[in-house]
Amino acid sequence: MTKVNAYEALFIVDMSEGEAGVKPLVEKFRNLISENAEITGINEWGKRILAYPINDKKEGYYVLVNFSSKPDFPAELERIFGITEGIMRYMVIRVDA
Repeated sequence: MTKVNAYEALFIVDMSEGEAGVKPLVEKFRNLISENAEITGINEWGKRILAYPINDKKEGYYVLVNFSSKPDFPAELERIFGITEGIMRYMVIRVDA
């Protein structure tokens, strides 16, 4: 039996395309995580002003996803975050229970 760990993924979506560009990306990652892990909570923080400009942009759409998965999935999730156009920043951390 493979051990299952708890994780948090926080990602910031580029707002330059407006709400129409944000929703498909949020849905894409919600589906990706639910296919490979058990989602325990999703908290869409919404549009926020960034602490510092990223690529000359001052706003981003924040999404926090809590999930439980096998240890190999978070690395794959980070790889997909990294190659997805429209994701400004991301962070996946293991949460100790």
